[in-house]
Amino acid sequence: MSIHLAKTAGFCFGVARAVQAVEDFIAKNIPVCTLGPLIHNPDFVHELEDRGVKVVEDIHDIPDGYTLILRTHGVAKEIIDELIQNNIPFYDATCPFVEKIRRIVSKESQDGSPVIIAGDQKHPEVVGIRSCCQSDSFVFSDNEELSVLMDGYVNKYDISPIVVSQTTFSAPELKKSLKNPKLLCTNPKIFDTICSATALRQEEAVQIAQECDIMIVVGGSNSSNTAKLTSLCSAICTTYQIENADQLHSIDFKSMRNIGLTAGASTPVRIIKEVQKTMSDIINENAVPAVESEGHAPEVAAEATEDWTFEQGLEESYKNLNYSQTVIGVVMHIAPNEIQVDIGRKQTGIIPLDEYSADPTADPMKDLKVGDELELFIMKTNDVEGTILLSKKRLDEKKRREEIEQAAKDGAILEGTVVEVISKGLIVYSNGFRVFVPASLSTVPRNGRLEEMLDKVVSFKVIEFDRRRGAVGSIRDAVREKNKECQAKFWESAAVGDRCTGTVVSLTDFGAFVDLGGNVVGMIHRSELSWKRIKHPSEIVSIGDVVDVYIKGLDTEKKKISLGYKKTEDNPWEILKRDYPVGSDFEVKIVSLTTFGAFAEIFPGMEGLIHISEISHERIAKPQDVLSIGETVRVQLIKVDFEKKHISLSVKALLEAPVKEEVVVEEEEVDDAPVTMSIDEMIAKAKENEAAAAAESAEDAE
Repeated sequence: MSIHLAKTAGFCFGVARAVQAVEDFIAKNIPVCTLGPLIHNPDFVHELEDRGVKVVEDIHDIPDGYTLILRTHGVAKEIIDELIQNNIPFYDATCPFVEKIRRIVSKESQDGSPVIIAGDQKHPEVVGIRSCCQSDSFVFSDNEELSVLMDGYVNKYDISPIVVSQTTFSAPELKKSLKNPKLLCTNPKIFDTICSATALRQEEAVQIAQECDIMIVVGGSNSSNTAKLTSLCSAICTTYQIENADQLHSIDFKSMRNIGLTAGASTPVRIIKEVQKTMSDIINENAVPAVESEGHAPEVAAEATEDWTFEQGLEESYKNLNYSQTVIGVVMHIAPNEIQVDIGRKQTGIIPLDEYSADPTADPMKDLKVGDELELFIMKTNDVEGTILLSKKRLDEKKRREEIEQAAKDGAILEGTVVEVISKGLIVYSNGFRVFVPASLSTVPRNGRLEEMLDKVVSFKVIEFDRRRGAVGSIRDAVREKNKECQAKFWESAAVGDRCTGTVVSLTDFGAFVDLGGNVVGMIHRSELSWKRIKHPSEIVSIGDVVDVYIKGLDTEKKKISLGYKKTEDNPWEILKRDYPVGSDFEVKIVSLTTFGAFAEIFPGMEGLIHISEISHERIAKPQDVLSIGETVRVQLIKVDFEKKHISLSVKALLEAPVKEEVVVEEEEVDDAPVTMSIDEMIAKAKENEAAAAAESAEDAE
């Protein structure tokens, strides 16, 4: 019979960091308390209480003189604000991985994007994460809950969600859930926030369970990561979750050839060793001779656990940091040649300058500040000098190489900056990884200049990947795919009346063509560019102009789009109605003359007629006798016919009418009363008399 112990069993980095903080306070004789249990392990919490560490459930219960330790799961933002406001001393032991999630949701939800969290909504970590969201947040624990959530989501929101997960969430369950088509169709921003230690712990537990007859999972009953381990292993073989070694006696190990053993992230090494020792004793009692131990814990068959002190257990747990070759370091000092970090161990973490970044322009003196957290790769441990040599560059390169390789498999679109132009193409630098883009795949025309792409941020697809030769990308393929997506999305949702923004890409005699994005092109007819008459679209717009338009018509079969550009508020008839009421007077400019009157410009695009009879009180033969083109005169608006688009103006209405002179004419034997006649009537009468006299003279001559 063999016992297979997981290498990843025991304290994770976050827990070890929090426990070390408590140890430091105890060593300095500073009274401390924790808001709720520091970690999800009852035995360990009781041990801390025996050493004077109090557990309070409310910040108002903190004893005077005590410093509060915030647990690894973190607390709601409101609690931290209240602690600061009330000047309560506290130490924030929130796990850096949890703190990272809080920063993500706080930043990404500023634009109102809803946050979707994979996890247990009652878990302190999730409660704390939700308190940092600046928009609506939702929690799901499995694929079924996510499906229900998305049914309501798609009907309520028109903005893509942000998706994060609790650090201890099941990686397989998350992968399964995110295949939900209703979620994927909304193009969510998905962040991988499962702790790397958690993912590795789960992966190793599954592997051991597949090789064993029975699995023992050690951890607190209220521990989320322990529950996840139990759930994963239970699907493979018989699994028991226990909190301490005493619970082993109720388990029947007879006929079991291979026994698997793992533990949650909140389980101290001391308890793991006790479980392993007790299990070994039970096996020996059943006359099973062989006990095989794999993993980080030493053999315990001949060792008495009562001699194993808490300090030894804590130091042993720190050794677990090497299992994945990565650690989280907190920047303590930045020098020109190296960066010193605290990784929660007694040794000093050192990052040489040349191991900081592959980017030659990167400057840690500018990029970093004391207190920043970095994920680092362990290169070498020097116990004699008490240092650990670390590298950020190698971990970045490893991660990016894996991302590039996966992108090549998935056909994903990536972004990068063109950093170099060579004879056959471009070199694109994408987050620390160099990708070659051939000239034929760069979207630059055959006779174009590749140099114009230098320093530009471009999207590309990885079409070839070789671990030795590197990656080959295509900007053209990425542009084509994005255009297809934009076109499909446009024709799926576009409707007449929709307003949109586009760029003028070409001009013809009859209109302007506008790219609405993704090579979706519509046309603004010349008559739609302005309310006034224009000879060519260039009078209104130029190539490259960004314009606001609305959809006037759609032909889905021929994929033709008719666009409108004129605004209702710019309609000259609306301006006339608003600013020029009938009876008002204003200045106009004479623009043309006819036999029946003069046309005058009221304002650009709007003209009215001054009829010949409205030019003067005097009779005139033609408008040219009084008015001339280009002349400015003051008129009164006397009538508007909006249906027929006729505007009547009058100069005469603003002129003072001439005074009519009266004369007395005595007519013989007709009437003794005088006859009053105007000058005009007298002139007309004189003309009639002259005509009559001429007629009589003609008759006499005959």
